[in-house]
Amino acid sequence: MDAAHRQRLSDRYKAGFTDVTRALEGFPAAQLTARAFADKWSAAEIVHHLADSEMQSAIRLRKLLADPYPVIQGYDQDRWAQVLFYRSRPIEPSLQAFRYARETTAQLFEHMSEADWRKLGWHSESGSYHTERWLEIYAAHAHGHSEQIERLKAALAK
Repeated sequence: MDAAHRQRLSDRYKAGFTDVTRALEGFPAAQLTARAFADKWSAAEIVHHLADSEMQSAIRLRKLLADPYPVIQGYDQDRWAQVLFYRSRPIEPSLQAFRYARETTAQLFEHMSEADWRKLGWHSESGSYHTERWLEIYAAHAHGHSEQIERLKAALAK
């Protein structure tokens, strides 16, 4: 990955929280836990997932940077949604966890060397895993969920 592409992905990563909060604007509070689509998460569940995922991703990058040959552990996001009470918790603390995990992680980008962007680890579910792959995944992650929130909002408004 060249530096220009990495910068575009970094900028996209940094814009993720704003994109999610923009998608949540005007979302009726009483419908945050409504499931408009069968077997799909509600807006509240998406926000809690983003918080937990972002905290995981922050640790993943730190492990890649600081640990020799790190193993990145996968997790069952649907199980987490169920056992961590995603449908019954207020979203504000999770929004803040998402925001600050992402902000503190983005701060690392400006200090990372070319060698840091090529650090390699092993993901328990997908195998070889490196920092540039980490960036590709998490640059898109929040935006995909903001689009999901927008679709939910539109479906619930009908």
